[in-house]
Amino acid sequence: MAHPGGDPVDPSAHEHEDVRVVAVVVTYNRAELLQDCLDALAAQSRPVDAVVVIDNASTDASGEVADRHPLRADVLHLHLNVGGAGGFASGIARALVDHRADWVWLMDDDTIPRPGALEALLTVERESPLRLSVLSSRAEWIDGRAHPMNLSRTRVGASAREKRAAARSGGHPIRTASYVSVLLRGEDVRRLGLPHPDYFIWSDDFEHTGRLLRRGRGLHVPGSVVEHRTKVFANAQASPGDRFYYDVRNRLWALTRTRSFALWERAMYGGATVRGWARQLVRHPELAPIGLRGLRDALRGGPRPSAEVLAADPEAAEAVGRIDGAAGR
Repeated sequence: MAHPGGDPVDPSAHEHEDVRVVAVVVTYNRAELLQDCLDALAAQSRPVDAVVVIDNASTDASGEVADRHPLRADVLHLHLNVGGAGGFASGIARALVDHRADWVWLMDDDTIPRPGALEALLTVERESPLRLSVLSSRAEWIDGRAHPMNLSRTRVGASAREKRAAARSGGHPIRTASYVSVLLRGEDVRRLGLPHPDYFIWSDDFEHTGRLLRRGRGLHVPGSVVEHRTKVFANAQASPGDRFYYDVRNRLWALTRTRSFALWERAMYGGATVRGWARQLVRHPELAPIGLRGLRDALRGGPRPSAEVLAADPEAAEAVGRIDGAAGR
């Protein structure tokens, strides 16, 4: 891959030339942020080996920005907006099938990685005495504060060995991670499958990284920093409006219709989730009917098959089907 100026990258110029890292960016109607994201990817001290951009049927100039950027990204223009979940499933599959990725680096279009973000993740992975499946970055808001939407909590029940390994990098063991800058081992995704496209938004990353980390190991790497440029500095207590439907439905799907979490973890996460919903409903009682719809649909059944969700885009559906089929899903 070339730098923005067009000079070819010398593979011997970095320490991780033996692995292929493919960045996957999902975008929807945020052309200016996407430009900044791709500029930041082009400026990495350890260059990415390829970039996949999933244009989620944008109606602004996002698709053009992706097509014209000097990174020469592999851009897939979807015909239907399938949300972050469908976009990441399509992008990860493309990275694995078309680009033979060893590691997949995921982020939304409002994620702006610092120049050393990828190198820090790979350095920690290389030096870790444990085999790692997932590595997450520190996400900051525009003023440098840790972003409340992307706090990686310490894994409950982590062994002393895991904690020692994490301490070497100043981080901590994790059980789940956000798709706001997370590095996934391609081998493990091939074995365990992709996120569920039907989640649309929210909890797709919770369930998927939970699946990878039920028996795998993950670290939060504070030396890898990205800026998460959300409009406001807000956490889950802000009113999500109609999106509360997905919060309820998808979290229940993740905890009751998958094997991503042990029974005690379902109880732990379920209890914390219900307490959070209760606090939201006290502050925003208008969310009650929206949450009830999510509860109803979660009880009625699980996610639709990926091929059905991605039917408008056969190319994406075929790649997703290849990965999930090989994983027995």
